[in-house]
Amino acid sequence: MRKIHLVIIIGVMFLLQACSTGESSQVDNESGKESKVLIVARKSDVTNLDPHFIVDVSTANVLYEKVYETLVIPNDNMEPQPHLATEWEQLDETTWAFTLRDDVEFHDGTNFNADAVKKTFDRLLNPETASPQASKLGMIKEVEVVDDRHVIFHLSTPYAPLLSILASNEGSILNPEILEKDPESLKKSANGTGPFVFEEWKSGQVVKLSKNKKYWGKEPKVDGVEFRIIPEDTTRLGMVERGEVHIMDQVPLNEIERVEASDSLKLYRNEGLGVEFIGFNVQKTPVDNVALRKAISYAIDQEAILSGVFNNVGLLSNSTMSPKVFGYSDQLTGPSYDLNKAKQFLKESGVSEGTRLTLLTADRAERISLSEVVQSQLKAIGLEVDIKVLEYGAYIEANSNQEGHLFIGSWGNATGDGDYNQYNLFHSSSQGSSGNYQYYSNPIVDKLLDQARQESDPDKRNEIYAETQQIELDDAAYVPIRSYENLVVYHPSVKGIKLNPIAYLMLGDVELTE
Repeated sequence: MRKIHLVIIIGVMFLLQACSTGESSQVDNESGKESKVLIVARKSDVTNLDPHFIVDVSTANVLYEKVYETLVIPNDNMEPQPHLATEWEQLDETTWAFTLRDDVEFHDGTNFNADAVKKTFDRLLNPETASPQASKLGMIKEVEVVDDRHVIFHLSTPYAPLLSILASNEGSILNPEILEKDPESLKKSANGTGPFVFEEWKSGQVVKLSKNKKYWGKEPKVDGVEFRIIPEDTTRLGMVERGEVHIMDQVPLNEIERVEASDSLKLYRNEGLGVEFIGFNVQKTPVDNVALRKAISYAIDQEAILSGVFNNVGLLSNSTMSPKVFGYSDQLTGPSYDLNKAKQFLKESGVSEGTRLTLLTADRAERISLSEVVQSQLKAIGLEVDIKVLEYGAYIEANSNQEGHLFIGSWGNATGDGDYNQYNLFHSSSQGSSGNYQYYSNPIVDKLLDQARQESDPDKRNEIYAETQQIELDDAAYVPIRSYENLVVYHPSVKGIKLNPIAYLMLGDVELTE
């Protein structure tokens, strides 16, 4: 009996230990060896698993280069490197030839080949698909299959940053069998060529991935990944500290000092490509009035927001481009905090004091705090702001439906190229879910952005983007706030953690040591 009691006690202790580490240590039924699962705590659920309909970095982060892969992949300097394509050649201004790997399969055993590439982009660009990503790759006229290992991209016009967009989530290669038989299933399931296999998505709870044991590339060092949805910031942080989860994203900035002082928490940070700004729906009365938008712009104290809301994380911005993005200009001139000018423009606008505006924000703590500061700062010039806090998916939908006058916006550049910021945020064809929630339209800006896409000279492209950014500021299409610094909190048991500049979690070298 004593021996039986001892066995039971040891078993209970083992179970308690497993629970204390978020059940990251499991037994693989095939090998009998301990299985290690990386657990990532997220604030928000994913919105859609179909790369052709994913419009936010947070959702793409679950699948990008984990389940789905791209023809080329960016390095740390955002320079395209071979991936599913081993090499490429630009034959002329509008013709690009790619050679594909011959040792790759999709997770269901379907061969990766030229047909998969063609069907992916045919589906993306088909107007009936109605993909919000189509405009980002709309320069592709046709993908020609030469043979199983060779494709040619024919463009309708020259497009200088083609490789950078093919390296982004929008360039994910999809399974041709599923595209033919059941493309709707991709919204809730995923089947790619990447190092992790999609297992399940329990809405509002978890997305589970397992290691692809037949992966063509470098084998992951963890056996699986769970992205758990835990909305409360303090709960997520406490779970990392106790070892119940390994990594958390969307770090509460007011907790940085606590993180840095804790032996049970580690902080990873790098300068990112993303930006945060206050957007206007420029088609909605009364913010269709440029003088009112300028009044609001001058009433916003950016420095107070950076220090008070963001704990001085990131850099003050003069644009919707990070300094790390090609096309950024440090010569731009726009409104800076000046209450007298704000009141002058308000008077010029003819909009009366006491006018009420609706401000949309996602339910992140910093965004809510920023909204409250904006509310207070605009009250100083006589404008009343009603804040509408929404879960992220509902926030995206509300912006698409033009429900607010203002919104707390952000844009995570996925390519490192200015085209991704400028075209998606300000071109008339990108209005709505493609990125232009300002519903901004300026024929001069449209023409310049089309020209920048075709210009092969980097210096001339830089000049064009400097010009478009200045016009957008002159039109008061938005109020720049800050460029991002990417932050991740992780448990000391995690080694090899890495975020690329886009803020995607890269898992190639991540391992669990305890």
